[in-house]
This record gives sequence, C-alpha cells and structure tokens, in this order.
Amino acid sequence: MPDTIQERITFHNDTQIMEVDFSGLHFAESEQVNHVYDVLEQEITQTGEDKWFFLINYSGTKIDPGAWFAYSLRGKDLNLTHSQGSVRFDVGEETRKEIERRANTEEFDVNLFSNRDDALRRIAELPSKRLAKVVYKENLTLEDIKDRVSFLKSEGIMDIDFSNITIAHVDDVNLVYDFLENAIKNSGRTKWYFLINYDNCRIYPEAWIPYSQRGKSLNINHSLGSARYAPGSETAEEIRSRAESQEFRPNIRNTRSEAMALIEEIKQKNG
Repeated sequence: MPDTIQERITFHNDTQIMEVDFSGLHFAESEQVNHVYDVLEQEITQTGEDKWFFLINYSGTKIDPGAWFAYSLRGKDLNLTHSQGSVRFDVGEETRKEIERRANTEEFDVNLFSNRDDALRRIAELPSKRLAKVVYKENLTLEDIKDRVSFLKSEGIMDIDFSNITIAHVDDVNLVYDFLENAIKNSGRTKWYFLINYDNCRIYPEAWIPYSQRGKSLNINHSLGSARYAPGSETAEEIRSRAESQEFRPNIRNTRSEAMALIEEIKQKNG
C-alpha cells in the first residue's frame, strides 16, 4: 500500500485522467481529510492543467461520521474547480450508501461502479472541457470593491471589508487580490496587520481553491497577522476547515471589537 498521498495520485495525460487511490484509507477526522485535499490541489496545480477526469478507487475506504462534512466540503470545491467528471469504483456498502445519499441532497452524479474497467468506460463517454474556454458571467467589478480597503496607519492595520459581497469564480478572486496587492504597494509599507470583515460574505465552492492560494500568498508576503470576523457564516466554517491542515490560525471572531482585541494580542506576541 502506498505510504504517502502523493504516491496514491497518478495523472494519465493521454486520457486526461487523475486517478486517486483511496483504497484502504480510513478518514477518521477532518484534519486528515483537509491534508489529503491540500495535496490533491497542489498536485493538480503542478501539472499545469486545470481540468481532469477524476477516477477514484474507494476499495476498503472508510469515512467516519466526524470526517464526512469536511470530506464533502473539500470534495465539492475540488470537483467544481478542476473536474471534467468524477467516476468512482469498488465502493463498499457503507460508503456507497453515504455517497448516494449525499448525491441526492447535493445534486451531483454519483457515477459508482463495481470495478475499474467499467469506471474507465464511463469516463470515455464524458466530454472533455479543456478545449472550451471558460467565460464567466461578470459578477464583481472594481467599482464594487474600490472603497473596501482602508489603512489605520497609526495602528499598522489594513482594514478589509468583504461584507455582503459574493466571490463567485476565479475572475472575482483575481480582481479582489490584484486590488489588495496594489493597495498595499501604494500604501507606503510592505507589512500590515489584516483586519477582515466577512459578515454575509459568500465564496462559491468553485472560487475557494484560487481564493485560498491567493490568500496564502498575500499573507506570506504582506501580513504581520490576520484577524477575521463573521458571526456564524459558511465562509467562516470553510476558513476553519482549511486552517486545520494549512498551518495557519483561523483567528475568527464574532465582532469587529473582538477581532481588534485579537490583533492587539498578536502585536504583543510579536513584540
């Protein structure tokens, strides 16, 4: 059995298939799930190709109830961003029933087969999306975000307001992060504490992977520490989920004043 997740991933360039071997894996907790999906995202990025057919071996796979939410969340993000179609095979009874139940409630094609050959035949029937240029419906514009950043210079804080906006796809992600990077470039300093308002902010599943990647880069290059606030939002849960495996603290509070207090704590730790 492969020792690492990387060894369980094979890219078949001639058929545009990413084959993932989950056989014998036991997903016991969300942190494990998030690590696996982090690796999948990284491996896809390194291929230079954005779209793949997913062929997944579930033979002997077990997913505990406590891991299913993270598994479903990250799987949905990965499929919407990078999949041309997903086909699964050798699914055990318990996992099969749970996948079928979730397919019914989350409206995706279950594509379950008892063996690899039938799964491959199903993939051969699916159309490739690589040649089709994706054209996104315009959602955010510069006008929507140009007044959403301010600098509290005496406190060293970059105040970012993502409240009541929807980040729907990669074009939105790039618009937002290009704007943030330019704002920092023009601010007169390289590093800031980030104070981010996520109240009623929505980030669609297909936008999460590029959003996470651009956010990580911005934090590495320009953040002295980040504090986020959003009372009970779905976005907050996604951030907490990704923080489990990506070695950053989610630092999410319910109110702006609580987030400001957290920044003060970070400043004291930074000395």
